[in-house]
Amino acid sequence: MRDTLTAEVLRNALMVAAEEASIVVVRSAYSTFIVEGSDASAAILDARGRLVAQSVATTLMNSMALRAALPELLKDVPPGTMSPGEVYVLNDAYRGGVHTNDLLVYRPVFAGGAPAYFTATMIHVSDLGGLSAGGMAPLATDVFLEGLQLPPVRLATAAGLEPAVEAILRANSRTPDKVMGDVRALVAGTAVAAARLGALIGEYGEAGLAAGIDDYLDHTEAMTRAALAELPRGRFEAAYPIDDDGITPGVAHHVRVAVTVGDGGVVVDFAGTGPQVPAAINASASQSLAAAVFAVRCFLDPALPMNDGCLRALDVRLPEGSLLNARSPHPCGGRYVPIYAAMEAVFQALSDAVPERAIAASGILQPFSIAAVGAPYWIHLAYDFGGVGARQGLDGPDATGVHFGIGRNSVPQAEPVESRCPLVVESIETIPDSGGPGRWRGGLGSRTVYRFLAECHVTTRGDRLRLPPPGRDGGLPGRVGGFLRRGRDGRLERLAAKVNNVRFAAGEAFVVETTGGGGIGPPGERDPGAVAADLASGRVTRRGAEEDYGVRVTADGSLSR
Repeated sequence: MRDTLTAEVLRNALMVAAEEASIVVVRSAYSTFIVEGSDASAAILDARGRLVAQSVATTLMNSMALRAALPELLKDVPPGTMSPGEVYVLNDAYRGGVHTNDLLVYRPVFAGGAPAYFTATMIHVSDLGGLSAGGMAPLATDVFLEGLQLPPVRLATAAGLEPAVEAILRANSRTPDKVMGDVRALVAGTAVAAARLGALIGEYGEAGLAAGIDDYLDHTEAMTRAALAELPRGRFEAAYPIDDDGITPGVAHHVRVAVTVGDGGVVVDFAGTGPQVPAAINASASQSLAAAVFAVRCFLDPALPMNDGCLRALDVRLPEGSLLNARSPHPCGGRYVPIYAAMEAVFQALSDAVPERAIAASGILQPFSIAAVGAPYWIHLAYDFGGVGARQGLDGPDATGVHFGIGRNSVPQAEPVESRCPLVVESIETIPDSGGPGRWRGGLGSRTVYRFLAECHVTTRGDRLRLPPPGRDGGLPGRVGGFLRRGRDGRLERLAAKVNNVRFAAGEAFVVETTGGGGIGPPGERDPGAVAADLASGRVTRRGAEEDYGVRVTADGSLSR
């Protein structure tokens, strides 16, 4: 680089601009999920569609969508027709977006009389229609059941929001005031980032900033290729199953991958992945790209910057019309299911390539929504996380999940949720014995109990609740979780993994149990001291110690094999 110190200063300045935008969105939004979960994304891109910087809280799912959708915006709205102060929005999953509730908002930043950069923000707004409140439609058979679709349209001018677009958004939402509060927050975030970017243009000059960004992206590419060069050469294949599509129970679908490591970079080819289906287990290309990039980066230096330079070193191939690159009208709202299978497949392929960094399969995040039966509408949208698979030489973390689609903290604190919704969070705990037994144990799943104070609808979109995450090298699978109804008499009823608008009565409870991660290595080879520590901490029960690990617990509490 021409000036390493200047480039580092510039890199941090761009990241701070994006970070400030995301904070503005969180502090200005109306939705509980955003305000309490602090889940908002922001990025800076250039007019060539390159990802320049993203906020610390921006997930790869969102930054890849913002990057993939910008060229689609520019196709419909040529840069030469744009004016300062304008803001644009889209959510089309087939044109770079995610699903209907994720709004992607862009503001052009002018230099030399033309748009040179775009500041972008993105959140999951409270509701934009569809089969169930909050953007959850696990039984959708086409995209039209998932909610309002927006092609690239002008959302605002320097004078304010476009009245016609606001009217459309309001007319298609169960919570119109919250949605418009969220939209204004997104617009405000782009304005803050644009102001910071304008200051950088003033400080470095138009040409100086452009040259600095080029240098920075080139340097990131060189760093990424150097890190990839440390991986063993070869072709490594793997696959991962999806429990079912929710429409035909018990019929699995598969994501397949071949990771080829060569001298010039890495090819991640998902040829052989199952075809798209008329059910909510498909994903858009931007989301599948994020899965592949995340999974590969987990085997590289974590200090590598995330920008377009990193992406140049990776060749990700997503067959059109597959589960990972669906075309209209196949629904994409359930994108977590196929893309986490894609992530897991890449993990297993690279674990074969680099066994000293191997990781067993993990419990997937389990999204759900709880919503009012009728007006006035209230919505609680959340996720709970499964246990992480064991790593070579390390036990898996409990109930944190391996995820690349969640921001700062998408598991809101109980108290704010209770203050906004008629429910009580009765308990949150980890589940003993749920981590896959092994020389290194999988992380535990969790159990959360919601007691309802009013009638409500529950919608779920789960996976890895029938086919448990397998272990590696003799390790055992994690224990599967599930969604359950606890009646007022205390009896438990297991719900299907993917259900839509199941009605709960006041006084009934909704139980969310997440799946544990798989183990690595034969359980009989686990250090008895580690088993004793697990017993003391409650991660393993006496039965688990004896049956899973072959460790006998004597009357005085000592252990023996």
